[in-house]
Amino acid sequence: METWWIAVALVIGVMVVVVMISGVKIIQPYEQGVYMRLGKFIRVLNQGLNVVCPLINVVVKVDLRTQVLDVPRQEVITKDNSPVVVDAVIYIKVTDPKNAFFEIVDYRFATVNLAQTTLRSIVGEMELDEILSNREKINIQLRDILDENTDKWGVKVESVEIKEVDPAKKVKDSMEEQTSAERKRRAAILEADGLKRAAIMQAEGMKKSRILEAEGLQQSMVLEAEGKKLATILEGQGEAQRLRIMAVGAAALDSKALSVLSMETIKSVGQGESSKIFFPMEVTKLVDGISQYMGTSSNVPDRAVSNVGDLDEAVGTAEDILGKIPKEEEIRARLAKVDKIVNDELAETADITKSISTP
Repeated sequence: METWWIAVALVIGVMVVVVMISGVKIIQPYEQGVYMRLGKFIRVLNQGLNVVCPLINVVVKVDLRTQVLDVPRQEVITKDNSPVVVDAVIYIKVTDPKNAFFEIVDYRFATVNLAQTTLRSIVGEMELDEILSNREKINIQLRDILDENTDKWGVKVESVEIKEVDPAKKVKDSMEEQTSAERKRRAAILEADGLKRAAIMQAEGMKKSRILEAEGLQQSMVLEAEGKKLATILEGQGEAQRLRIMAVGAAALDSKALSVLSMETIKSVGQGESSKIFFPMEVTKLVDGISQYMGTSSNVPDRAVSNVGDLDEAVGTAEDILGKIPKEEEIRARLAKVDKIVNDELAETADITKSISTP
């Protein structure tokens, strides 16, 4: 009898523990619970320890974390009748556990199917080139439509990304041929433009080369003429100075000295190997002068000795006749100036040549 009571007490104790445990619900930090009692919604349970009515309660836990849903691949016909295979991925998050449980049977399945139909509709209204170049536009448009439709389910669509847009093989081949033709066209344009620029630069180079050659020839002729002019002036001034020096030196000689010099000249001429001798004066006058020097001729008064003053008075000063004779320093300065002009022209030519050769 006592054993039977012990067994009953144990059963009653276990039932009490089970009842108490059924009234305690632990909600994780990333979850919320939908609490129902006898088929009626009571409230939403937050995270932590929650005590509810035992035995007659139902608590459904809803995950509030961001969930990733994969939209299966599907073939879509674009606006320009090009078949393409597209797929996407959706990021969703439950914001209202009550609506996510009561308003839709399976919000994940519903969201994926809604994304498939919406993606098919959006892609079908666009051309293939627009789809390939405007994926971001498709993502934004698809996200806005899904978010608007899933809002009543307590689900927020955070982001939508198109994973792949795969045209049909024939379309790919056509696109490759089009790309190849476009590249060939660009290459031909670039080659023609390069040949055009090369021809223009070559013509400009020849033009500048001829201009530089002409300018160089002109400058060389000017410099050569300046050099000849300067050489002629210096040569003439030197010759004139030599004659003046001889004239000044001869002015101090009398007739006797001139006769002696004439005899010396005839003596030197006679020592030559030539069989013919030409005298630039009358021989009789030369002999007469010699006889006067020797005292065998009639008495002729000596010629007055000239001086430098008489010569300046008769013909003018040396500077008046010959002009200003440049000194050695002045000649060197002129030559240095000419060298500077030539070096400047060579430097300018080198700079122009460098600018032409540089692309």
